Amino acid sequence: MKELNDYVRTIPDFPEPGIMFRDITTILQDADGFELAVDSMIDCIKDLDFDVFVLAESRGFIFGSAMAYKLHKPIVLVRKKGKLPCETISQEYELEYGTAVLEMHTDSITKGQRVVIIDDLIATGGTIKATCQLVERLGGEVASIVAVMELCGLKGRKKLEGYRVDTVLKYEGK
Repeated sequence: MKELNDYVRTIPDFPEPGIMFRDITTILQDADGFELAVDSMIDCIKDLDFDVFVLAESRGFIFGSAMAYKLHKPIVLVRKKGKLPCETISQEYELEYGTAVLEMHTDSITKGQRVVIIDDLIATGGTIKATCQLVERLGGEVASIVAVMELCGLKGRKKLEGYRVDTVLKYEGK
């Protein structure tokens, strides 16, 4: 039986020399790989009591939707600025070169709700940290952060200190 790591394609020197790009599209292209990823992520939170999944754009939508379906939980979307149609709150965060903004509908989380945040990757931690801040500004509590993989060399977990963080795969490099 294959392990989840067997479904990840590694592309050396992309997008620049010295980077080992971990491509998750090969997980998605194989039904067994996708099922294994979703089931492994669910295993990370099997002990948790929570109310809702918060999904980070865009690959968090893929994994989190499947998880929500299997666990019969609602989902909330966190999108890039200008993509949500109703009243939103915004959170700016730092990128490697510059800043970006994430938004969430103001009525998507109610005070006291326990949420699990889902994304495909934890790299520098900026996207997930901004998502946590949005949830907390609406009165929600981050019960856990779950991602398919973590690039440990980028130290995103440090930015997420104080939160429960679970990843299925860990890679030491960048």
